[in-house]
Amino acid sequence: MGLFEEMKSRGLIAQVTDVGIAELLNESSITAYIGFDPTADSLHVGHLVQIFNLKRLQQHGHRPIAVAGGATGLIGDPSGKSEERNLLDADVLSRNLVKIEAQLSRFLDFENGPSPALMLNNADWLGKISLVDFLRDIGKHFSVNQMVAKESVKSRIATREHGISYTEFSYMLLQSYDYLHLFDHYDCVLQLGASDQWGNITAGIELIRRMRQKSAYGLTTPLVLKADGTKFGKSESGTVWIDPEKTSPYQFYQFFLRAEDEVVGSYLRAFTWIEGDELAELDLAVANEPNKRRAQNALASQVTELVHGPEVTRKVRLAAQALFSEDILGLDPEVIEIAIADAPTISVSAGSLAQGVGLVELFCDAGLTRSRSEARKVIEQGGAYLNNARVHDVDAEVTSEDVLAGGVLLLRRGKKDYVVVRAAR
Repeated sequence: MGLFEEMKSRGLIAQVTDVGIAELLNESSITAYIGFDPTADSLHVGHLVQIFNLKRLQQHGHRPIAVAGGATGLIGDPSGKSEERNLLDADVLSRNLVKIEAQLSRFLDFENGPSPALMLNNADWLGKISLVDFLRDIGKHFSVNQMVAKESVKSRIATREHGISYTEFSYMLLQSYDYLHLFDHYDCVLQLGASDQWGNITAGIELIRRMRQKSAYGLTTPLVLKADGTKFGKSESGTVWIDPEKTSPYQFYQFFLRAEDEVVGSYLRAFTWIEGDELAELDLAVANEPNKRRAQNALASQVTELVHGPEVTRKVRLAAQALFSEDILGLDPEVIEIAIADAPTISVSAGSLAQGVGLVELFCDAGLTRSRSEARKVIEQGGAYLNNARVHDVDAEVTSEDVLAGGVLLLRRGKKDYVVVRAAR
């Protein structure tokens, strides 16, 4: 299967500027690029679709260019935004750039093979052109009427309380110049991006046509959305970052593990390399055995391995399985810490545990019940767990012998409510 057919079968093509793109991707070896503005100090899962598209290009013999927007990041892209972005200062942007370049380098091969990837910073060329030269040589090729008609601009103008500044209005020109520069210096003939980049991409193609009288191409992928229809954006709530310091590998894994049935199929196609019979089997599993969540487990495992590596994924998977299983008793401290990293926590002195603390009292102290009588009722009804083992005895005591590796024990009420108890010295 050619690359174009592969992307189409996976639902990764929203728009193309020319039907000839199929032949270009299937039968040629070309250079293509995607831009990433460093407006935060990490990329997030929404960027993975485009990063993986570059990876797919490279696997099929094309040369990918990842452009880090050291210049455009100072301006801010209005696409998909309902209000003006906060401008970043140069020092913050520079620090963000270093981190994002390191992240991109983990997914693409910049050294080996017939088509090593390139990492470029558009500040290297946009920072050298004067405003007068830019307006004279580039700006004259843009019609304000056509720019206003672009969806990314039109939607902002229609919102009177926010509108759009001249700064963000000019973003389209800067991205178009990026494409022209890459066309001239790297023979780049294809720009990819999410569907909200269509206006910027077509503007760059038109600039190349006007100034060089040659053809360039554009391809967009559908926006991969959450089940509630919102984007995987930095300004949206619950952002899942690639940086493990901002989103732990366990949280990252859990995000995909919790994917709703209605979106897990599209996520498998956008975020993984699972294909063919295996993909069809997972689709059937969603339809026929949704409670087993086979598709979600496959999704979470593969994406986490791609981003954080196989060893981290192994530990995270063990931790996820153990959090509600008695297997937690045999885990090493590192895996237990992964499992409980985001859990609510209380402390109990090691001396108290040595003497024994009543389970009823501990449930109240942990906030799992509001009163001792409620705690007794929960225990009697079989809803109380200590280290994931059900406890029926209302007079049970928790002692030092119950403490797991790492100096913790786990209290749980029902299926979801749990609290970590740390033995404090």
